[in-house]
Amino acid sequence: MRAIATALTFLAVVAATAVPATASAVPARAGTPAAAGPQPAAESQSALAAVGPQPGTFTGKGFDTCTAPSQAVMDAWLAASPYRAVGVYISGGSRTCAQPNLTATWVADQTRKGWRLIPIELGYQAPCGTRTPKMSADAATARGQGRTAADSAAAAAAALGIGAGSTLYNDIEQYPSNASCRAAVLSFLSGWVERLHTRGYLAGMYSSGSSGITDVCAAYDDTRYLRLDQIWIAWWNGVADTDGGTYCADDRYADQQRLHQYAGDVTETWGGVTMKIDRNYLDVRAGTPPASWSVTVDNATSGGFSAGTAWGTSAYSGQRFGADYRFATPVASSDVAWFRASLPATGAYEVSVWYPADPGYNDRTPYLVATTTGNRTVAVDQRTGGGRWVSLGVFTLAAGTGDKVGVSRWSAGAGYVVADAVRITRV
Repeated sequence: MRAIATALTFLAVVAATAVPATASAVPARAGTPAAAGPQPAAESQSALAAVGPQPGTFTGKGFDTCTAPSQAVMDAWLAASPYRAVGVYISGGSRTCAQPNLTATWVADQTRKGWRLIPIELGYQAPCGTRTPKMSADAATARGQGRTAADSAAAAAAALGIGAGSTLYNDIEQYPSNASCRAAVLSFLSGWVERLHTRGYLAGMYSSGSSGITDVCAAYDDTRYLRLDQIWIAWWNGVADTDGGTYCADDRYADQQRLHQYAGDVTETWGGVTMKIDRNYLDVRAGTPPASWSVTVDNATSGGFSAGTAWGTSAYSGQRFGADYRFATPVASSDVAWFRASLPATGAYEVSVWYPADPGYNDRTPYLVATTTGNRTVAVDQRTGGGRWVSLGVFTLAAGTGDKVGVSRWSAGAGYVVADAVRITRV
């Protein structure tokens, strides 16, 4: 993992008394063709599984290196080193090292002996960065890619016996942040959080302090994006703590939700075994992903939609949700078409909308979200991006039954405003 330097190399120089002659002392270096080779088949998770969620509740030192070390190396370092956590690359199209040791047996053996695992997905990278594969610069598409990455990582974790309740960390390497790139990264991570929570995992992210961490912490209260469960700060200041310096304020991710990579590309020898590693300090706590709950309300849902007589009905577009949708011309009055829903509890909910897109529709359609502190307005360009769920953001909504999301006719744009469907998901 490298948010500041180049890809990791991994060298194990093992004394003859420390590693049997049959052990592999020098795995493939990062970037060699061996990285593209087949990975070991996963054993049955029912028989082999990590002991508890990973890394779970833990405060102390850990290390990460490109290739999961052999059992002999792990045993030598467990006996002699100050480290008790290890980062392992479980998935992702940007991994550059083969993983001959990383199996369900290896996972079960390490956690049984006392190691904590830090599972890492190294895949999509920022669209403005240099590494590939790159996520889309389109925020909506990037969010979908985040969901796909989460599905891949969750499947890989499950195959290795890293079960629900564990935190999976998405590695997004350093990038030259700008407004559009930031929006893509934060949208991608929102998809990552959303899907991991539905799969029963917590969502973490690794990045350099100067790019990904700065962007995530700056958006901590931005309701357009879902909040991560944990952050992993790459800041090589040599201090073994979880301080984020100027990159992340102390009141953000403050409840045992941080890891700090405080040194990188260092060579250490413990128990006669030498490895090149990154040093980390963890202060993390096991948690439970929010219970999955979602409701979808279509304009044809019985008791779920109301609109004035000026709102027409159309089945013109094939991008519609359900049999039809409602439309109206913009006027200088609100005349809101409301979607009504029953929410189980007051809390944070993501609000997504579905509409058919057309050049004749409104480029600034006002959606109203009835939050606990009043209506919030979000303008959506309904000329593009239709036929899919488009997130308006995360809002605090009140429990109970009521009008939760509306579409107003009072638009500064031109063309029909459309009300088709909304989805409300607890986060």
